[in-house]
Amino acid sequence: MDESSYWNLPSSHLLGSVPAVVNEESEASYGRRGGGVRGYQTLGPPSEGFEQQSQNNWKGVFSISSYTQYFDVDTDVVVNRLISSFYPAGGDFFNKIGANPDLYGLIWITTTLVFMLAAFGNCATYLIQKRTDRTTTWSFDVGYVNAAACGIYGYSLVVPVAFYFLLRYLGSNASLIRFWCMWGYSLSIFIPTAFLLLIPVEILRWIIILVAGTASSCFVTLNLTSYIGGSNDLRMMMIAAFLLQMALAIFIKVWFFP
Repeated sequence: MDESSYWNLPSSHLLGSVPAVVNEESEASYGRRGGGVRGYQTLGPPSEGFEQQSQNNWKGVFSISSYTQYFDVDTDVVVNRLISSFYPAGGDFFNKIGANPDLYGLIWITTTLVFMLAAFGNCATYLIQKRTDRTTTWSFDVGYVNAAACGIYGYSLVVPVAFYFLLRYLGSNASLIRFWCMWGYSLSIFIPTAFLLLIPVEILRWIIILVAGTASSCFVTLNLTSYIGGSNDLRMMMIAAFLLQMALAIFIKVWFFP
């Protein structure tokens, strides 16, 4: 056997042989162009993709990763929004947050306020009792934590939801996330106020809480007015927002700093 015939022998069945590489993509495209049966076909109907996408959208509501965009803020942004909440006359909070409302401020501010009200409320009660009875000993009332958590968390979550559905019913293009963001930052002024309410002078306490409540109420009212355009038909809602914020301030004073 000559050398040329030896090289022409088929080698696909030999041990260690490597099969030829077939360009499957070109073969599939050839089947599509030629109209033949060669090439790959879809394994399922086209509607499967749409059904899977809709299912993923529903799952996203219960997925934590869907809400990470509302915590994508840095320290400078949060500090700027905190400072804005202390100057209610501007009424441009919604313009400052733009298309990037956050829930970080809502959670951080409310949680801080809950613990400060519970701690300073116990301190204020102890100081008042110590002035009248020198034998009074320190005791921490855990009920202050429960009252603060129910009051602050409940207010900051339920009130924005109520205004959201009411404005949507009246035809306004309201945003629940933006409302939660704004109402959360509106409570930031009560954090330093809780520290000032440790002063054991009753008339001064009332002045402090009324000033803080008025500033917070004006912040909410003016920003809601700028958001909905100041329609005359919605003036009652602005008054309601103002009174609810003042009611929260009075609740803080009466319950935690009697």
